[in-house]
Amino acid sequence: MAADPVLADHSTLGSCQTMPQLLVENAERYDRRTALRWKRFGLWEQISWADYRDHVRDLALGLTELGLEAGHRVAIVGDNRPEWAYAALAVQAMKGWSVGLYQDSLGEEFRHIINHAEPEIAILQDQEQVDKLLGLGDGVPSVKHIVYYDSKGLHSYDDPRLVSMEEVKERGRLQGLEGAERFARTVASADGKDVAGIFYTSGTTGAPKGTMLTYGNLMSMATGLNDVDPLKPGDDFLSFLPMGWIGEQMMTMATALLVPLVVNFPEEPETVSNDLREIGPRAMFAPPRVWENNLSTYQVGVEEAPWLKRVTAHWAMRIAHRALARRTAGKQVPPMLWLARLLAEHTMLRSVKNSMGLTRLRRAYTGGAAMGPEVFDFFQALGVNLKQVYGQTECAGIAVVHRDGRARSDTVGEPLPGVDVTIADSGEIFIGGDFVFAGYYRDPEATAAALTPQRQLRTGDAGFIDPANQLTVIDRVKDLMCLADETQFSPQFLENRLKFSQYIRDVVIFGRERDFVSALISIDAANVGHWAERNHVGYTTYTDLTQKPEVVSLILSEVRRVNVDVPDRTRIHRFVLLHKELDADDDELTRTRKIRRGFVEERYRDLIDALYGGEDRCELRTEVRYSGEEVAESTVRLQLLTAIDIDATPPMCGRA
Repeated sequence: MAADPVLADHSTLGSCQTMPQLLVENAERYDRRTALRWKRFGLWEQISWADYRDHVRDLALGLTELGLEAGHRVAIVGDNRPEWAYAALAVQAMKGWSVGLYQDSLGEEFRHIINHAEPEIAILQDQEQVDKLLGLGDGVPSVKHIVYYDSKGLHSYDDPRLVSMEEVKERGRLQGLEGAERFARTVASADGKDVAGIFYTSGTTGAPKGTMLTYGNLMSMATGLNDVDPLKPGDDFLSFLPMGWIGEQMMTMATALLVPLVVNFPEEPETVSNDLREIGPRAMFAPPRVWENNLSTYQVGVEEAPWLKRVTAHWAMRIAHRALARRTAGKQVPPMLWLARLLAEHTMLRSVKNSMGLTRLRRAYTGGAAMGPEVFDFFQALGVNLKQVYGQTECAGIAVVHRDGRARSDTVGEPLPGVDVTIADSGEIFIGGDFVFAGYYRDPEATAAALTPQRQLRTGDAGFIDPANQLTVIDRVKDLMCLADETQFSPQFLENRLKFSQYIRDVVIFGRERDFVSALISIDAANVGHWAERNHVGYTTYTDLTQKPEVVSLILSEVRRVNVDVPDRTRIHRFVLLHKELDADDDELTRTRKIRRGFVEERYRDLIDALYGGEDRCELRTEVRYSGEEVAESTVRLQLLTAIDIDATPPMCGRA
């Protein structure tokens, strides 16, 4: 795809302190140059900076006719589309607070966040989201107006609160010059201390908390990131992660407006892979699950490839890993290895990157959860400039990032400019600086608990800083475990090592005050299913597949592979293959696919007790929820498996 002419390079935009101010500045400076692209009906539609501003201005003025005032909250729900960006910036332009929700949230999740934020206006994408909100009836009394931007299926709806986004924008356009001047004055009067929105945490330990982030928080993050990793104006970025997540908004909104980047929106969530290859973005941010899926797809492809291509792929990756090991150790790559790496690049590695849409990447980031070292090293060896970032919603998403040439799988990098990272005596990571949030909305007690007297953020993560000033994150402080003999270990470390396997999707490790370590494992249905077909293993359902002896042996070999490199006392002794995938709809995962460890432990208490009770099988009662209130119950009988003879494990105490 032809790119716009390169724009003048710069990292800041004058005296702009807010994202609406950046939008207005960009529209004046770049006018008809491309700001956004959206794929519709197979074709990429381009939206200029001037049009971007006009959409936002018209919508902002129209929303004021619906009652939007400074400090009002507005809920926004939908897929990655230009209208989401219009909505957020329109609300912020009039000094309102945007509140993004995950588009796959269930009705009760909607109810909790909407009743907490109490928005009078909800901006929703389509019939699915409208039905979800209307289905709550009187359960969300604050919502007085429902603005939608995809009218398909909504023509017969007669709820008086419903109004299309186009109608709202038309009301704004009718305000003419007077409205445009009011928009300009309101945008210009804002400053960095104003709250931009409420960003809800993932809720791994309970209900999500509403994090109030100011423009100063968000712009400090974007400026710091661009100072460390400069991107060029006009560089392409593909927006495909949930817009309700801080990780997506910090790139699609704050960073994209600052640089500025061209933000590309996929046609559908299902077309992201194809759209990624078409765009060939220069920058990409994705959680570990996306990178793990890419690696898994590659591994399956290699297994199914003809023998010559398979042998070539294995050789190329061995060479790439050898070269990476030299660079990581700070050693020069010998001439013969350099030539072999060049040959590997032209025969295999470049085509692998191209198949993933990563060929043109300058900057690639991963964060939001821990990434296994094998996954990180794979992409580094492949030649992708993948970097780990560390941060939380409460510090605008990113506070720490790898530097070029210093990326390591065992660390998450160095603090951004203006960020102060310290380690408390307890081992907890504290973060200070302009990135730290204003507080939790309507929760002063939680705010006080999250901040030190010096306004440092208590992250709840354990870690340390090495002599190279790189931060290593061990695990959540509360998740670090000790066996009954006080041997300490990190469940996250074991979980990530197991998830390197293309056959394993999710893992939950247990062992707190127990005699040994155990695991609940969810297989990857697609990859194990392909493996079963290639090996002529017949099955009917997911549950049936998990209990096949051949599949049990396959996963057993993966567990034993991980155990080889783990201290004796913290090896996985027993495990079970779950009858289902862990699911956010069942409250087992957050919407960002983090494990809700406490909930999982409580739900599968009988299964875990059976693992430690030495039983060979366990009957588990399950529920299947259908639309509405219909619930069906069933019983499954699961095998409880042993990876190590417990009596053969030598005693060992200390830290693992």
